[in-house]
Amino acid sequence: MPQGLDLPGFYYDAEKNRYFPIKGPIPGTSRPRIPTTSTQNPLSNSTQPAKFSWTGERTSKLLQVRELNGNVLSLSKRKCKFMEEFQKKLASQPMVLKYQGTGHRADAALQPVRVKLYTTTGQKETDAVLVGSVNGTLSLFGVGKVGFGYGINFLPDLVWPQVKENKAESYKAAEHIGIREGASILMSSSLSSIKLPRKSSSCELDDDFNCRRAVVTTLGSETSGGAIYVLSLDDPFEFSSSSFSIGQRMTQVASFNCTIWTADCDSSASKAVVGTNLGAAMVNLETGSTSWVCRGKSDVFAQQLDDSGKVILCGLRNGAIMTVDVRERPQGSARRLIRHRIPYSPFRRTVKNTNKQWFELSGNICPARTAFMPSSISSLVSLHFYDQYFLASAMDGSVMLYDHRLTKRGPLQSYEGHANSHTRIQLAVDQSERFVMAGGEDCNLCIWSIKSGELLFQEKVSNSVPSTASWRLVERLSRKPDEEQSQNELQFAESLRWEAWFGSRDGLYHMHWP
Repeated sequence: MPQGLDLPGFYYDAEKNRYFPIKGPIPGTSRPRIPTTSTQNPLSNSTQPAKFSWTGERTSKLLQVRELNGNVLSLSKRKCKFMEEFQKKLASQPMVLKYQGTGHRADAALQPVRVKLYTTTGQKETDAVLVGSVNGTLSLFGVGKVGFGYGINFLPDLVWPQVKENKAESYKAAEHIGIREGASILMSSSLSSIKLPRKSSSCELDDDFNCRRAVVTTLGSETSGGAIYVLSLDDPFEFSSSSFSIGQRMTQVASFNCTIWTADCDSSASKAVVGTNLGAAMVNLETGSTSWVCRGKSDVFAQQLDDSGKVILCGLRNGAIMTVDVRERPQGSARRLIRHRIPYSPFRRTVKNTNKQWFELSGNICPARTAFMPSSISSLVSLHFYDQYFLASAMDGSVMLYDHRLTKRGPLQSYEGHANSHTRIQLAVDQSERFVMAGGEDCNLCIWSIKSGELLFQEKVSNSVPSTASWRLVERLSRKPDEEQSQNELQFAESLRWEAWFGSRDGLYHMHWP
């Protein structure tokens, strides 16, 4: 190539005796410094929520922009996909229904389930909601226009949006619920958790998964400790029988001389872990045998067992989030739990205004993977599709997204708008893991985008704290995507099936997206 000629888009460097493209950085100049990590974060690019989104725009405006610009939309400093913004737009406009007469029923624990029924036309499956209260009542509500077909039906009231002309339409689409006599029992103390096996509580239910049962725990009282139960959901319910009682399907597996704050179970429902005021214990649900996997002076308020069933996350009263290996040790090895001195983070010591530098904890734990939040841990949720990520909330209102591999660097994402000071409030993540929901002490219900951190919905829908929440069990699309059907179309079809339940002292609530 001739030297020194002016070529469009290039410049000539005499010292290097070659041409360089003008659009790239000029050799020898400094590049902008980009923070690097050992792993990339597929969910978030920043710990700050996006300053602009399309959720405030009309749907027609969003569709118009897509027609003009395609499936990639331009925001102030980033680009986003149309489908993501459209789903966030949908999530920001839920319809919320409250069921009359369900007060003091679902303020301690809540879990949607699938149950089998004997009917006059044969056996069928239907949706139900298993709820527990602070006063110790465990209830199974049938979901449908006539509930279970027997007993008492509860009618819904539209509480959001507060538009009178929408009420008539809301009743047409509303899911009524019902409860049969015998489908509610009084436990020995307050309910503390209701858990389903991870596989059963995800999107997919199939005939090969025959271990369908729920793990129920009670908190304990002044006269007795907490207990762990198994509720069988395998056999069909015969609600028409006059002798029916949900207590007939309850089996007490183990009892403790301490308070049980929380629990979780593995995908086979063969073992469970419980969080207590003395630490964390593993329970064999077949034999009832128990073994302590973590002991300490700080209560375990939140737990999450990973998909492998080998590791649990424990959220402590002192704000620490510990990773505990619960695999059985080889025979002949020492059975005593290893004692650790865990240093508090400087941030934690500053918040608590204490000079204490460390706390003691015994167990097979990894101190290097410890994370700290400013206050006691309220809830933990591991993500299924991004198995290295988990969400955590604290009792000061903090909601954070963490990476197991980068806990020392702090959270990857924060979620603003949550109000809490001392209450144990559940986080709930939808089956597609796009959104997280939680109530607050200000009685607001909030929905955030997990990926962007945007607060999509924040409204007062209850007169008391919405402390329990769960997205409804949704079956996957039965057919597999073919070559002509795009993945976006499948995601759009799934998004139309969003439903969620939450409970407060005022009663049981249902959310759906019309």
